[in-house]
Amino acid sequence: MNSPFSDLSGQGPYKPTWDSLLQYDCPEWFRDAKFGIWNHWSPQCVPEDGDWYARLMYIQGSQQYKYNLKHYGHPSVFGYKDLCPQWTLLNWEPEALMASYKRAGAKLFLALANHHDGFDTWNSKHHPWNAKNIGPHRDVIGTWAKTARANGMRFGVTVHQAYNWWWFQTSHGADRAGPLAGVPYDGDLTKAQGKGQWWEGLDPQQLYGPKHMPDALPDISYVKNFYDRTRDLVDQHNPDLLYFDNPLLPLGWGGMNIGAYFYNRNLQLHGGKMEGVINVKGVPGHWMKAVVADIERGVTSGIMAHPWQSETCIGDWHYQRALFNDPGKYGGYMPPDKIIHWMIDVVSKNGTFILNIPGKPDGTIDRKEQLILDKIGDWMAINSEAIYATRPWKVYGEGPNVMRAGSMRGGGTNHLGANDIRFTRNKANTVVYALALGWPKDAFMIKSLGTAAATNPGKIQQVELLGTDEKLRWKQTAHGLRVELPKYRPTLNYAVALKVII
Repeated sequence: MNSPFSDLSGQGPYKPTWDSLLQYDCPEWFRDAKFGIWNHWSPQCVPEDGDWYARLMYIQGSQQYKYNLKHYGHPSVFGYKDLCPQWTLLNWEPEALMASYKRAGAKLFLALANHHDGFDTWNSKHHPWNAKNIGPHRDVIGTWAKTARANGMRFGVTVHQAYNWWWFQTSHGADRAGPLAGVPYDGDLTKAQGKGQWWEGLDPQQLYGPKHMPDALPDISYVKNFYDRTRDLVDQHNPDLLYFDNPLLPLGWGGMNIGAYFYNRNLQLHGGKMEGVINVKGVPGHWMKAVVADIERGVTSGIMAHPWQSETCIGDWHYQRALFNDPGKYGGYMPPDKIIHWMIDVVSKNGTFILNIPGKPDGTIDRKEQLILDKIGDWMAINSEAIYATRPWKVYGEGPNVMRAGSMRGGGTNHLGANDIRFTRNKANTVVYALALGWPKDAFMIKSLGTAAATNPGKIQQVELLGTDEKLRWKQTAHGLRVELPKYRPTLNYAVALKVII
């Protein structure tokens, strides 16, 4: 039997060290895809009360605690384990949803394999708290994988389990005040106490994680279970992309071995050609070649040397009905023009953009979410050639607004407007796409395309506006490219894309 600290990286050139992972080169398919849809579904969707419900429902006085008390009962009696069977996906139509995601322009689909709540959404061999045993009673990941691939889309899985060690310690607590002060929450329950209950045979400690001191590090058995579950996920579903919601690769030995194993297995599946992508967060610059760095709800301030990823959500990560109930065409969700502008900014800087569309517990999305997808699809139908299979130009853009780099700073794209320009180019470097993040009121000047510009663009042969055959009035001078747009607006007030042939 292998020691928990053995090399379990599989057969191949990759070993569980960062120096070994530096052999990696990001595959072309990921660099070409540019836009993906993410589905953040787990039993936390059941209350329709946003993200981190499972943790916060055990914090007395929180919104989620109050909601749980009102609708389900005290967490000593009705805990997160009891929400799990209510995640039914009763009205789930994966084929119809995937068709909608595809129409929106997604080339990549990501599905939540597990969140910090410790619930696996596939037929997990090493964890009985899973979607095949409880709730929908089906392999959610397997269904998504089959459906995405049938639609010609790449498929990814996201793993958030490593945080479960500390995240769910709230379930081991108790009220500090009130009539039930000191009564343990259901995180205190054991497998033996399930006799005669609906969860008979299941161990709540496997879902919630063991109780420990606040500064305790994950023990060997926890790390090994993380490795076993994630390897099982990879072995069963062969994802093209494996996302970790962690700085670097999580849990030391466990994450490093899984990373190397995923790369080695991917080489075997594709005849020696690397087609796999691993996402992690907080990657130091000298290791960014080894993985594809992910910046949560964030952006960069310039073109990155290696491909990277930005991801955000139209609202909260897990479904929140209050956002749908907000008045207005798009409720409390991010409107499609802001989403499109964020994506353009990311693509201009060598990135890929992932958008989460949270689902309801019955397996559907609401009509405002669908409307946002439809609007994105309308824009992509006209302008996608300025996005797909493009590469960064000499500069990412120009304009009055400068983005601050870092996670949680993507909201700065809300300030971008028609005077902010972003550039992409085709692979042959014969076409530059200049995307104005809004509809300019008057003729506008693109300084970076002037004959005297430091970018040295060369002589422009032709300028076209994607979405119309109408000839444009344009002139290239030393100061820039001056363009007059037609009165007809192919994309309303969203970004417009000029095709500049050099």
